[in-house]
Amino acid sequence: MTAASVLWFFEWLDRGSIFSFFAVFFILGALIRQKGPKNYPPGPWPLPFVGNLFSFDSSKIHLQFAKLSKQYGNIFSLRLGHNIVVVNGFKLVKEALVHHGENFADRPELPLLEDIEHNQGLVGSSGYLWKQQRRFALSTLRNFGLGKKSLESSIQVESTLLNEVIANTQGQPFDPQFTVNNAVSNIICCLVFGDRFDYNDIYFQTLLKLISEAVYLEGSIWAQMYNIFPWLMRRIPGPHKKILLHWETVISFIRLKIKEHQEDWDPSSPRDYIDSFLLEMEKWKDDVHAGFNEENLCYCTFDLFVAGTETTSTTLYWGLLYMIKYPDIQEKVQDEIDSVIGRSRQPSMADRPNMPYTDAVIHEVQRMGNIIPLNIVRSTTKDTELGGYTIPKGTTLMGTLDSVLFDETEWETPFTFNPGHFLDAEGKFRRRDAFMPFSAGKRVCLGEQLARMELFLFFTSLLQRFTLSPPPGMEPSLEFKLGATHSPKPYKLCATSR
Repeated sequence: MTAASVLWFFEWLDRGSIFSFFAVFFILGALIRQKGPKNYPPGPWPLPFVGNLFSFDSSKIHLQFAKLSKQYGNIFSLRLGHNIVVVNGFKLVKEALVHHGENFADRPELPLLEDIEHNQGLVGSSGYLWKQQRRFALSTLRNFGLGKKSLESSIQVESTLLNEVIANTQGQPFDPQFTVNNAVSNIICCLVFGDRFDYNDIYFQTLLKLISEAVYLEGSIWAQMYNIFPWLMRRIPGPHKKILLHWETVISFIRLKIKEHQEDWDPSSPRDYIDSFLLEMEKWKDDVHAGFNEENLCYCTFDLFVAGTETTSTTLYWGLLYMIKYPDIQEKVQDEIDSVIGRSRQPSMADRPNMPYTDAVIHEVQRMGNIIPLNIVRSTTKDTELGGYTIPKGTTLMGTLDSVLFDETEWETPFTFNPGHFLDAEGKFRRRDAFMPFSAGKRVCLGEQLARMELFLFFTSLLQRFTLSPPPGMEPSLEFKLGATHSPKPYKLCATSR
């Protein structure tokens, strides 16, 4: 090639042409990388780089997933920074999380969660560290009353205090969200911190509001973008920064509590989870991979505190809304309370077997409340066959609880609030296999037993003491807002003493 020819070539290959060439090159490379392997579940075609990010409205993504399952089947794939397989319906979700539980026991590495907890704690960790921490958390919570009469007494005391706060509203309209939130949070606080917080504690109320906002923002498109473009989102302002700031405030509060425990710690007499963890640190000091260190204590405590505060209180928030929406159901619950317990003594867990209708209503609140519709994502530990498809190792799996709790092949009237779903022909309580609000398998919610106790005792205590109704002239709305949890939009009610 002559010098003149080379010069002509570079004159022809102007900057625009070079840019176009590299743009096409990178786009083709992105398409090749995001193409699923052989026998991979079908799904909507992803765009280069952003994948399916803009295919969904984060405020109702669970409803859009339900539509996709009708189009692609009960197992389909997405691309949101990494490959995701979405599994729908009771049978397939159970097969994935229970029958193949060990294969779907890990958590994917999500940049947002990494920046908050650094792959530590109880929620975001995997493998050996997670197994050791889960084992320890379960045994410690049991030692401090989980499933025992002592914890039941604590919930009964808190129920009395909650009732007193609500009685002070004197039947006037109020939003019960953070009052209920405080009551529920006090139970996990007693287990973790060894103390409760007064309903007039401004700092603690602020903390609860920060938790609520952070949980909401974690389900937003900003959080999704953070996980896809962490290198960019770490550098630009936006609502995603609030998530990090809010969680840092909560984590700072926990660090302070740990420091207070260290100052007056008595190894011979552990008072709570933090004390017990400090004792365990000595036992496991030669095994650094088990996670018994001060930093992981902070993140494990963070997970217990947030999870024990948010999910049960949101369920109760739904429960009160359903009671003002369906006063006839509320009246039947109160009739059963009056018949079995009366109005002079507190409800106890021993009453539950004798209160099938109330138990059914609480279960239906959990089903319809649908607190974690998309479940917490898992990651495959090895290549796994599921529903006729191959799920490669390292793929993120989303076994949607929404699709289980509203599975039309499992529930007689899936989209209607119907306590009859949990009652047999004789009016006795009946269990349903497709009732899966706590997830299932290896990573089933470790606070399930605590949540069941709290829901029964708080709910029955409130309806024993009060008749709930909407403010005059207002029609209760079942509209929701979706973040990391599915919660009612803020509402007000009136609580009249019975």
